[in-house]
Amino acid sequence: MRPLALLVAVFIMCVGVIGIFMPEALLSVRSYVVTPNGLLAVGALRVGIGIVLMLVAPVSRVPKTLRTLGAIVLVAGLATPIFGVDRARAVLDWEATQGTALIRLGAVLAVLAGAFVAFAVRPMRS
Repeated sequence: MRPLALLVAVFIMCVGVIGIFMPEALLSVRSYVVTPNGLLAVGALRVGIGIVLMLVAPVSRVPKTLRTLGAIVLVAGLATPIFGVDRARAVLDWEATQGTALIRLGAVLAVLAGAFVAFAVRPMRS
């Protein structure tokens, strides 16, 4: 399960790095997400990431924190389709009008979250 969790961490960090250096690319991808099928796909991805984090938590360095993070991501994934296309579009439109600074801030947080997950799931040295 650790390799899968490390893959999740790398994915999160890659999305963050893209957001830092090419925020316009994230904005263009988001337009594909704001569809009923796109929201379902994002929700399924979040649910999968949440499950992976929760399953790897017992063998991690910070099991309670990772389990909590996994639960938050899982609930966010389940709520994503309920959120609705119109509401998601409104949020993304608002975010786009704020400029790239807000997107870059979120991307930095994603890199930090991915790095935390990678640190948490790496085996402890003896």
